[in-house]
Amino acid sequence: MTDQWPRALLRAALREDGYDAVGTRAIAGAVRLAGPDPDRGQVRLVVLAREVLTGADRHDLDQLRAATDAPIVLLAPAGRPVEAGPWAQVIRRPVSIGALVSAVETLLPLPPDARRPVD
Repeated sequence: MTDQWPRALLRAALREDGYDAVGTRAIAGAVRLAGPDPDRGQVRLVVLAREVLTGADRHDLDQLRAATDAPIVLLAPAGRPVEAGPWAQVIRRPVSIGALVSAVETLLPLPPDARRPVD
């Protein structure tokens, strides 16, 4: 399974629960998505799946922090140390899509009237 499928499944599961979830492959893409968009609200949570943060990624992470103060959940590989960062929560792999949705619901609960599919 390519790395795009877990992201697509997570996005679909979040949208089914009422979250306006979008996805990107790189932190630089998240920076662009965090900017103002008249068709959607502000970014309120970032889920970042990274195996290793390189120097270039650190620069992009700094830009993301400048673009939004939304909490960041880091999806980290099992058994590897996690570098210090602005993580609201660190979730270790392996993890199910359902567990990731539950973590998002805990950090960013929706009011009952917003819990409906987005599409």
